[in-house]
Amino acid sequence: MLAAACQMFLGKTEAEIAHIALETLEGHQRAIMAHMTVEEIYKDRQKFSEQVFKVASSDLVNMGISVVSYTLKDIHDDQDYLHSLGKARTAQVQKDARIGEAEAKRDAGIREAKAKQEKVSAQYLSEIEMAKAQRDYELKKATYDIEVNTRRAQADLAYQLQVAKTKQQIEEQRVQVQVVERAQQVAVQEQEIARREKELEARVRKPAEAERYKLERLAEAEKSQLIMQAEAEAESVRMRGEAEAFAIGARARAEAEQMAKKAEAFQLYREAAQLDMLLEKLPQVAEEISGPLTSANKITLVSSGGGTMGAAKVTGEVLDILTCLPESVERLTGVSISQVNHKPLRTA
Repeated sequence: MLAAACQMFLGKTEAEIAHIALETLEGHQRAIMAHMTVEEIYKDRQKFSEQVFKVASSDLVNMGISVVSYTLKDIHDDQDYLHSLGKARTAQVQKDARIGEAEAKRDAGIREAKAKQEKVSAQYLSEIEMAKAQRDYELKKATYDIEVNTRRAQADLAYQLQVAKTKQQIEEQRVQVQVVERAQQVAVQEQEIARREKELEARVRKPAEAERYKLERLAEAEKSQLIMQAEAEAESVRMRGEAEAFAIGARARAEAEQMAKKAEAFQLYREAAQLDMLLEKLPQVAEEISGPLTSANKITLVSSGGGTMGAAKVTGEVLDILTCLPESVERLTGVSISQVNHKPLRTA
């Protein structure tokens, strides 16, 4: 408990510890009150105290606080409800007294009414006996009347039943005649249907089957022709592909041989071959440099007043750019066009 108390309350004042313990007790007290009525708490304080002590003490022990005792000093409320419980008891006693007095008066009235009832009952019993005799007479008379009327009704019903049976027999015979006539009509209709089916088969089904057989043969012939055409086209495509592949292979071999010869020439002539390639590409470079001028719709020249003007100025600038090409080529490739012509060719 000391370790738990140190862990829970280390650094707290006594007032803070007392406040925490009070809140814990109040919380458990509210929990117990939620399961008891006000009357139970007021009348059985010992039970309420024991339940709060049992629940709260175990929780506080885990916090390092030991609960020695828990008692209720008073139970009161702001609405005077508990005080009214005593008044209710007093009112209950007064009510019981009034009820007892009323019950005594009631019993006296009941005994008086019972005596009067017995007197009236005797009078009624006499009248009932007279009514029973009258009832028996009426019942017997009604029984005799029912028996007479029943016999009369049975005779009437027997006559009507016989008439109905005769009519039913006549109707059954008429229905049987209709059934026979209907069966004959059905037989005639079945014969007519069989005749029409044979006629339909002779006029429609057989020609239709012949036409279907003809169309099937034509479809099979067309299918065979399409298959042969497809196979021929496939063979033609295959042969064309083989020819193109052979041509591509031959072209590739020729290009490879040409590249090999170029490589061999480069090995033999090195700088001269490089110079030849540069000189071959110079016209294309000049074309690319002058290309923007050919696509321009309008050129505006600004001059300070000295030097050439007009188209000669534009041409001169293009020539100046071309004059700088050898230096640019030398910076990019390390090959000097002006010096290569003065060097002897070296062979491998």
